[in-house]
Amino acid sequence: MAVVGDSLFLSCTVSTKKPSFSLRNDFHGVSVRVPRTAVKIIRSRVFVRSALQQVEEREVLSHSAVEGVLGLDLVSERELKDRGFMGLRKTKLVCTIGPACSSAEQLESLALGGMNIARLNMCHNTREWHCEVIRNIKKLNQEKGFCISLMIDTEGSQMHMVDHGASSSVKAEDGSIWLFTTQKFDGYRPFTVQTNYERFSEGITVGDVLVIDGGMASFEVIEKIGDDLSCKCIDPGLLLPRAKLSFWRDGKLVGKKFGLPTLSAKDLSDIDFGVSEGVDFIAVSFVNDANDIKHLKNYLSARSSESTRVLAKIESLESLGNLEDIVEASDGIMVARGDLGVQIPLEQIPAVQKEIVHVCRQLNKPVIVASQLLESMIEYPTPTRAEVADVSEVVRQYADALMLSGESAVGSYVDKALSVLRSASMRMELWSREENRQSLLSQRQLGVALPDRITEQICDCSVEMANNLGVDAIFVFTRHGQMASLMSRNRPNPPIFAFTDNNSTRMALNLQWGVTPLYMELSDDMDKNIKKTFDILRTRGMVKEGDVVLVIADVTPTCATSAFQSIQVKTVG
Repeated sequence: MAVVGDSLFLSCTVSTKKPSFSLRNDFHGVSVRVPRTAVKIIRSRVFVRSALQQVEEREVLSHSAVEGVLGLDLVSERELKDRGFMGLRKTKLVCTIGPACSSAEQLESLALGGMNIARLNMCHNTREWHCEVIRNIKKLNQEKGFCISLMIDTEGSQMHMVDHGASSSVKAEDGSIWLFTTQKFDGYRPFTVQTNYERFSEGITVGDVLVIDGGMASFEVIEKIGDDLSCKCIDPGLLLPRAKLSFWRDGKLVGKKFGLPTLSAKDLSDIDFGVSEGVDFIAVSFVNDANDIKHLKNYLSARSSESTRVLAKIESLESLGNLEDIVEASDGIMVARGDLGVQIPLEQIPAVQKEIVHVCRQLNKPVIVASQLLESMIEYPTPTRAEVADVSEVVRQYADALMLSGESAVGSYVDKALSVLRSASMRMELWSREENRQSLLSQRQLGVALPDRITEQICDCSVEMANNLGVDAIFVFTRHGQMASLMSRNRPNPPIFAFTDNNSTRMALNLQWGVTPLYMELSDDMDKNIKKTFDILRTRGMVKEGDVVLVIADVTPTCATSAFQSIQVKTVG
């Protein structure tokens, strides 16, 4: 069997020497329409040709040899064989790990169910517990062929309950009187809750309403006793350890400036721990402006940890006011709808979510939508229809990832919740293709230097070409992931397979919409890389005769002084 490469080949070399410009079309019986924007790449050498290329069959690799050179994760390989290229899920799934799913067996079940990223909330559990979870996930990746990235989520400087003395949740009944205190004590005191901030009652008056976790329960302040507050329950509900507190007056949030840093000493200790354990992402809670992210990146750079990606959580009024600056400074965004819903009116959440997703796509930063996607499944085996509609709308907005919080961390139906998230995502993605909604976004230019602008143009044109030609897949050969990320920004119809020899790049691309990252040793010879890839995939039965693949590359020879980028369209024969 041979691999036939036909249709279009476009390459662009950006040299450090004075650039020259030439455009040439060689057609050999095949009509090729070059998008107008592709011709706008000026002051560089662009070469376009169409040819029928017969590649001689080389020695077929054995399956054991294939294992060592291509790092395709187990779940993607299974989906590809079962459903084909267009059946691959594009929306990524993040699961919060907690007591309900922390054993090795439970983690493997989540991995088989499609978990792409495991999130560890540093508000909960011990350092030893986190170590064990990280060790088990890395073992799944190394020994069983999964590709699961690791994320830690900082606690942040926020006002919350420390404890109420009970072993788990406590029910606050209507009309019951509770004392919220800054006093430190051990054990259980009836109707008494410790808070973490000594000045938490400052500026609070009798009649204000204390809201627990955005509405899980509510209390009216009936008396101030020194720094403590005596409160009457007016909306009964559950009080969970470390639940967040907010105050409302006349239907508006009481703004409280605590003067606390975004990253506490505990947060920095948790970050050092995460870096030492080799986590891939750090999600920063309660980011107020871009400087919060820049300071953390400088902190990581000083510790030679630049490969750790920093995500900003949007969950406050301040962060919304500085949204674009925060998105530009960060490596990605998490829309923390739970805490955000405490700070803005509930009816504004859908529009704000949509705007954040749009800004992230414009600035080419991955975005996770989190909080209460399938909240009812913490207790019940099936979601509400409204929850499924909510998940589907997030997918329809082309968010990069969906996240389970309490549903996976403490829920009674962890695997079912992940299954619902996965099936709802895949169905909405299919519907979007059927309705032809995958039109190119009017993109904001990101690059300033000529090579960066050329890269953007090539990726934009490549996605348009892939959609127009109806190719089955897009293969990207990349060392740093930039072209794969830019391709993902355009949300193409076919799936993107990113081949890289940089493991940190592979794990970072795990968060990008529609990108399946694969570890593969790359040479400076692109033809050899492409030939080896097709040989491997054909041997594994993951490509078949007639499959059409658009191939794009930004692999620069290690000894070169110029950047080389190319586009090819190949047909498996």
